[in-house]
Amino acid sequence: MFKNILKVIILSIFLAGCVGVQVAAPTATSAASPAAVLTAAVGQSTATPTAVPGVTTTPDDRLPPEQWQQWPVIPDKISDAAMAIYRRGLQAGNDSTRFSKVGDCGSGASWFLGDFDLGPANYSLGSYTDLAPVIAAYQGSWGRVNKSIGDGWSVATELSQLWADPKQCKTGETPVACEYRIWKPSVVLILLGTNDRFHKDKLDTQLHQLVDFFIQNGVLPVLATKADNMEGDQSINLIIARTAYEYDIPLWNFWRAVQDLPHKGLDNDNEHLTWAPNRFNNAADMQEAWPVRNLGALQMMDLIWKATADVKP
Repeated sequence: MFKNILKVIILSIFLAGCVGVQVAAPTATSAASPAAVLTAAVGQSTATPTAVPGVTTTPDDRLPPEQWQQWPVIPDKISDAAMAIYRRGLQAGNDSTRFSKVGDCGSGASWFLGDFDLGPANYSLGSYTDLAPVIAAYQGSWGRVNKSIGDGWSVATELSQLWADPKQCKTGETPVACEYRIWKPSVVLILLGTNDRFHKDKLDTQLHQLVDFFIQNGVLPVLATKADNMEGDQSINLIIARTAYEYDIPLWNFWRAVQDLPHKGLDNDNEHLTWAPNRFNNAADMQEAWPVRNLGALQMMDLIWKATADVKP
């Protein structure tokens, strides 16, 4: 009991400065089209970016991005385009047992996924015991301190060398470039959007640049919608969904996962998530957003892990 109370107190302090920080955006450069990036990722000419063999066969009956609210929380499958990115990354030396997180402080290990590196005493899977193998498969990544996570960070922050850790990052590296060089992950969870409301007009271009960076390095990007609507019109989640659709990469629709929770999983500020420990067998805890978020991330990684199990470098 004391441990849980202490964690709530620390959480309130930790998240107090998590969002609402405006950071300097890097100078924008033109992003390549998703088709061109995917074409380049499999070693084809970028002169004809459509109908690339072996890159994407996702049927045209996918729901369009404008209907993102109806998309499933977890995709049914991993597309051929996503598999091509992953396969190329393994051939380039990325580690199939590692993933990274890119986000603000809400993506830090203290509250997001870190428990799964600390052992079963720190969580309860309940009826989700089938997730135990994926937890074991990515040991070392769940609780890792990523160089691509920071208080108040946005997509712009991730693309700016000004915010890279000077102790571990090289001169000129951005946070995501530093994280990739150090860890060489095969998958990356991109968990941004709340703080991008301060420069929403640049988000589409910058998010494409971020996704392009990972695809060009053979890291499979997983985009996630956010629970809040601080921008007021859900336009940021639409941009996120549209980007996932264009590249045919996985979208974890976290927004949908919290719609049936009390106050849609948000605290009174309509921004931060409600907290409970990761006890998936406790009905009361599963009415709060944090365990739902952790469970969803496990399920997303489980889908990828199973889909890529037979992929060899």
